[in-house]
Amino acid sequence: MRRLGSKRRRRHQAADPGFVGGNEVELLRGGEQLFPRMHEAIHRASREVWLATYIFHNDETSLALADALIAADRRGVRVRLVVDGFGSNGSIRALRERFAGSGVALAVFRPMDRWWRWLQPGQLRRLHQKLCVVDGDVAFVGGINVIGDCFDIHHGVCELPRLDFAVQVSGGLVDLVAQCVRSIWSRAWLGREFDDALIDYVPLRRRFGVWVTQLWRGPQRLGEPVSQLQPVRAAFVLRDNLRRRRTIEHAYADAINDARESVDVVCPYFYPGQRIRDALRRAADRGVRVRLLLQGKLDYWIAGWAAEALYADLLGHGVEIYEYTPAFLHAKVAVVDGQWATVGSSNIDPLSLLVNLEANIVVQDAGFATRLYQEIEAAIAVSQRVGERAGTGLRALLHKAVVVWFAYVFLRVAGAAGRY
Repeated sequence: MRRLGSKRRRRHQAADPGFVGGNEVELLRGGEQLFPRMHEAIHRASREVWLATYIFHNDETSLALADALIAADRRGVRVRLVVDGFGSNGSIRALRERFAGSGVALAVFRPMDRWWRWLQPGQLRRLHQKLCVVDGDVAFVGGINVIGDCFDIHHGVCELPRLDFAVQVSGGLVDLVAQCVRSIWSRAWLGREFDDALIDYVPLRRRFGVWVTQLWRGPQRLGEPVSQLQPVRAAFVLRDNLRRRRTIEHAYADAINDARESVDVVCPYFYPGQRIRDALRRAADRGVRVRLLLQGKLDYWIAGWAAEALYADLLGHGVEIYEYTPAFLHAKVAVVDGQWATVGSSNIDPLSLLVNLEANIVVQDAGFATRLYQEIEAAIAVSQRVGERAGTGLRALLHKAVVVWFAYVFLRVAGAAGRY
């Protein structure tokens, strides 16, 4: 991929957290691969465990992780957990009971335990990040909630596991993830509206010292050595409601604008703003193969309904659209030109790009991008391609107009600022 022009670099310099070298980043598919790694890391923890998630359910998988946190606390490890008050609303009481008598400190971000809280400004702004940091040595970042792969809160037990991804990170980037989790937990624990800028605050001397230490001792690994992992450049990209409102959106748009060969985007809730839509259209117009893998099996019908409003326009520019039908799709990942890749919590819709707290890892590495591309290719192979005549005619125009109106109203209610 060609380097960004100086004008674009200057435009996004304040929002771009920058790439950090010397990291090891490993792709993990589903809770089946993620949770054993988290259990192992927590079992080995000697100092602290920080965990932030949108959903921490009370099924067998989730309670097993809760018990691992309790066991770590009993060994003298400092354990801090923050969950979203809406996403985890149905399990918070069970979690409090589970942690009773232990030193596990559970904080709830924007709790919804009183009816009047629904009327408070900003309640639509949720903690949607999925982050875990152990001893400052290893971090887990992605889109996977703490819930079993074959269980859905609204649909119950599922025949096949949902498609989702996370990454395990070691190296200099871990400190930035840790600072984010600590700030979010502190904000929720104290029950105050701290500036979202606190999420970004890392004293420069401390950050530099951590990077030097990490480079000196080398990345920390868990489990058996993985010979194919090599130090890579990666960035921890946050979206908040102050200084970093558009960073994830810019990361996607810039990568797509620079694409020369291929763009593959996987997203369950897809309703991008003008910036990303323009980037996708321009890429397809200049001959880049652009593929979107979206939900075919819907968990929320309105999400599929919104995405379908864009089909005709994108298909008209040559964008290929596929719908994943074997199971629920929850992955939020992308690969561009086999060099740039991202895995994280952010959907490409107004809720994620303008309202929620989100976190993605962006990786510039051919090996990692190839691994993720292979997963996307396998998923597309079992998906259904959307026909070229989908979403045309007067009905399609009315459909799009209604979706645009709903999106406008939602953003005004959420208090989101700026043009989408």
